[in-house]
Amino acid sequence: MDGLVLLPPIVAIGLALWTRQVYLSLLVGLWLGTTLLEGGHPLLGLRRLGDELVAVFADAGNTRVVMFCLLVGGLIALVQASGGVQGFIAWAQRRGWGTSRRGAELLAWLVGLVIFVESSITSLVVGAVGRPFFDRLRLPREKLAFYCDATSAPVCMMIPLNGWGAYVLGLLAAQGISDGAVRLLAEGLLYNVFSWLTILFALLVAWTGWGFGPMRAAERRAATTGQLLRPDAQPLVAEEIAGLKPVEGAPCRASDFLIPLGVMVGMIFVGLWVTGEGNLMAGSGSTAVFWAVATAVAVAMALYALPRPLRGGRPVLSLARSTTLVLRGMSGLVGVTVLVVLAFALGQVSRALEMGPYLVGLIDPNWPVWWLPALVFLVGCFVSFTLGSSWTTFAILIPVALPLAEGLGLPLPLMLGAVLSGGIFGDYASPLSDTTIISSMAAACDHIDHVNTQLPYALLLAGVSLVVYLGLGLAL
Repeated sequence: MDGLVLLPPIVAIGLALWTRQVYLSLLVGLWLGTTLLEGGHPLLGLRRLGDELVAVFADAGNTRVVMFCLLVGGLIALVQASGGVQGFIAWAQRRGWGTSRRGAELLAWLVGLVIFVESSITSLVVGAVGRPFFDRLRLPREKLAFYCDATSAPVCMMIPLNGWGAYVLGLLAAQGISDGAVRLLAEGLLYNVFSWLTILFALLVAWTGWGFGPMRAAERRAATTGQLLRPDAQPLVAEEIAGLKPVEGAPCRASDFLIPLGVMVGMIFVGLWVTGEGNLMAGSGSTAVFWAVATAVAVAMALYALPRPLRGGRPVLSLARSTTLVLRGMSGLVGVTVLVVLAFALGQVSRALEMGPYLVGLIDPNWPVWWLPALVFLVGCFVSFTLGSSWTTFAILIPVALPLAEGLGLPLPLMLGAVLSGGIFGDYASPLSDTTIISSMAAACDHIDHVNTQLPYALLLAGVSLVVYLGLGLAL
């Protein structure tokens, strides 16, 4: 099939950006891929499309991510209805937090830097903390989604005391690198140029307010009209959930927001420790995030059901009312759940078509040595953008890039850094990436609007990264 294996994700992404119909676009790309797998028979491809959607749930990790997305809706509904969000806003503003544009954006950036345990939780916490301030200051949801995304995968990879670090170390061990794997990873992170640039660029944007392209247009729209979303936008969290008002007589205490949020973050460590049998870096990220949000929902329901003296001994929310709110919140996130399932299915099909190995096979080791770090970065960018997965990109490229480096006398940390940078690009920028999808969800933003406003920034940083890798190659 040669180059035809590239068509399904390219068609899906191109159609989504052009038509803004992300669900239909993914289905078209998925159908094209399953048709190719069935030898070009459209009807057989349609039948296999259904099989691929069902197969998403055969992977326990995928199923946990889907359930995580649904439960997030329940948690959002609970903390909104309890008055905890409003209480947190008042508490933070009394301390001078987030009272200005710069303050709100720096707060979002800093929260993303501190919560480095798991990329999905990073996006969720940044969105939960930042959205009230961004909305009040008339900063667009697209801008908040940018911070959710820019501080998730790049930060988790740069501070690898988590499943990200364990995964890369496992790939290095599979290449026969065990004794010096930690040192190689540490040195490779110094050459993870795209992640460095993304984190620093987000800080620059927060501090200066600088921007360009669609993001600047979105900021003008929000500032002049008060429209936090583009007219006709379809946020991944239903607005009736994102804008849910507190119940009558809610105490509006910051603790009703901070306690469930703190439990969720803390349970990430517990989940990684338990699933890693005492080793945080060996734990399962998908299991940890599922446990974390499920525990946060349970704690919130119990907390709000406690008698409150200031309410005459009545609870903020009865267990029956909380259950109704959780189900209502979950229904508000059906859209993002469907989107995640479609993205996972398209990733399965692209891997079945062996798209990654096809691209890697195009690399000729006889090309000039100085060009190879930049070439590995470019291939990584394309693979991760079209697959929407940095981890799959790492698995494809590390077994090729490191032996290539050893055979040609190139520094291993440089080639590893190029692989990591290429993988993070797609996790950050691709509309198929679960990190990008969850960032849109966390900010209650239209997914394609998030991708369109962020993509020029991602391409700028990728271009600078490419120049850096060319320079490093020439300096060898």
